Amino acid sequence: MSIRTNTSREKVLYILQQQDHEISAQELYLELRNQQKSIGLATVYRVLKSLKLEGLIQERLSSIGESLYSLITPSHRHHLNCLGCGKVISLEDCPLNKTISQFSQAQHFKVFYHTIELFGLCAICQLDQEV
Repeated sequence: MSIRTNTSREKVLYILQQQDHEISAQELYLELRNQQKSIGLATVYRVLKSLKLEGLIQERLSSIGESLYSLITPSHRHHLNCLGCGKVISLEDCPLNKTISQFSQAQHFKVFYHTIELFGLCAICQLDQEV
């Protein structure tokens, strides 16, 4: 059974490595099927959970509550999520890196990743509300 799990793990990692954006478990599952690398959706979720616990991938929730996955990289982004139209604006710089590093060292805690998700209305949706 571990051979199958390792193969499933490699398939999921391969798809994640090909992405230049976050991907949902369902999208990942469909991409695997499109590439004739079919594994079950439940297995995709199990592999994603395992990869997250190993610190290889990160998960964030979209404005509609969907989990999105991506590989952990040295650079990361935070997001402004519009609750009106679903638009996502990525923030390039993280003002918390130094603070998180100091705090985690003081607590002897290994941080794999962190996320900051801000939810509100984009400029267009704010104008729509005023009308």
